[in-house]
Amino acid sequence: MIRKMSAAAVALATAGLAQGAHAADLTPDQADFRSLYKELLEINTTLSVGSCTAAAEAMAARLKAAGYPDKDIQILAPDDRPKAGNLIAVLHGKDPKAKPILLLAHIDVVEAKREDWERDPFKMVEENGYFYARGASDDKAMAASITDAMIRYKKEGFKPRRDIKLALTCGEETPDTFNGVSWLIKTHPEALSAAFALNEGAGGQVDADGKPVFLGIQAGEKVYQDFQLVTTNPGGHSSRPVKDNAIYHLSAALTRLQNYDFPVAINEATQGHFKEMAAIEGGDTGKALLGALAGDPAAIAEVAKDPSRNSMMRTTCVATMVDAGHAPNALPQRAEANVNCRILPGESVDSVEAKLVQVFDDPKIAVTAVGERSPVTPPPPLTDAIVGPVKTVAAQLWPGLPLVPAMATGATDGRFLNAIGTPTYGLSGMLGDKDGQGVHGLNERIRVKSLYDGREFLYRVVKIYANAKG
Repeated sequence: MIRKMSAAAVALATAGLAQGAHAADLTPDQADFRSLYKELLEINTTLSVGSCTAAAEAMAARLKAAGYPDKDIQILAPDDRPKAGNLIAVLHGKDPKAKPILLLAHIDVVEAKREDWERDPFKMVEENGYFYARGASDDKAMAASITDAMIRYKKEGFKPRRDIKLALTCGEETPDTFNGVSWLIKTHPEALSAAFALNEGAGGQVDADGKPVFLGIQAGEKVYQDFQLVTTNPGGHSSRPVKDNAIYHLSAALTRLQNYDFPVAINEATQGHFKEMAAIEGGDTGKALLGALAGDPAAIAEVAKDPSRNSMMRTTCVATMVDAGHAPNALPQRAEANVNCRILPGESVDSVEAKLVQVFDDPKIAVTAVGERSPVTPPPPLTDAIVGPVKTVAAQLWPGLPLVPAMATGATDGRFLNAIGTPTYGLSGMLGDKDGQGVHGLNERIRVKSLYDGREFLYRVVKIYANAKG
């Protein structure tokens, strides 16, 4: 049966989150969560020396201790990558015809050197209202929270209408080497089969004093694609220069790219984001955001001064690496560059490549997509069935807090699921600092209160989704 929390119980649970309490002040289930989170953070899951399999095994052991049978837990890894394990677990529902909900998080992390950090990146440190560690935010906060939710559901005897699947995957940070979600889709498609998925992304924001500003929900993300530009030339002695120079051809093409803007194409998520942020920010910024939605060129130009918002409005391509010449006293025989594109959902890699060739306007420059072409990913719809439960739980935890949709300008594993028709939403309830909290950089952190709030938010909202009809 489903246990309904009384108003007093809701208030008590929320009060325990209010001050970002230390371990000694936590309820027993919060203390269990803190222990799980700490264990996960302190398992090194970098590509170079870490092991996702070790982290997956640790989380599997906790699930088994909570009562999950062996048949409902799998650790899947390619034979040639035994440390790239992916954990799949299932809490079975009452209706076998109802498609599952998938809870997705990656457990691999970006590299971190001890000598560069103020604290050991693979030891959890609680300090001044923050947890510090590599993965504290990206993405072990989400991974720990959804694993903890699965444990809580099992312990309390929760019987959802639909199956709830947990997927803790490896390789999100290094997809050119290996990506667990892509591999699972190809080799174990049933493992990730679901009506829709909840993933990292959006979160929300607090101000400098920790006061909530908005709750976010991500609907769609841009596609990552690199292109290699190469031009060659017979070269020669630098004492006999000619105008036909490989470096000049390449630099001229990149200058044309610098001066080109892809057309504005504002999708549902960005439209909702601009509308809500206009109300939150107000003033000239708010007017510009609304003007951009109306198609006003001057307003679009003003909004585009913010690199993040410019990237939300259009596909972007930028030069990120160059390599040219072979000797200081020789005319270059080869010049090449990498152009990194972030492509709007629904636009194809082929169409962007064709536009780049047109912009470069130089037959001597060969343009080639690098690696496997990224899939076309249509943005998932923000239906009442998705948004309604978010608003319900948000009203319990943060009364009156605006819900702001967003499209991610970076890339997550959601692009692979969206591409196969599984709508994937970024939703964590973990409100973050505006500065990015050191994600992928030094001294990564997350607010203690934000972590406990997000953990409770996910626990409640997934329950509603899991019992919903349709």
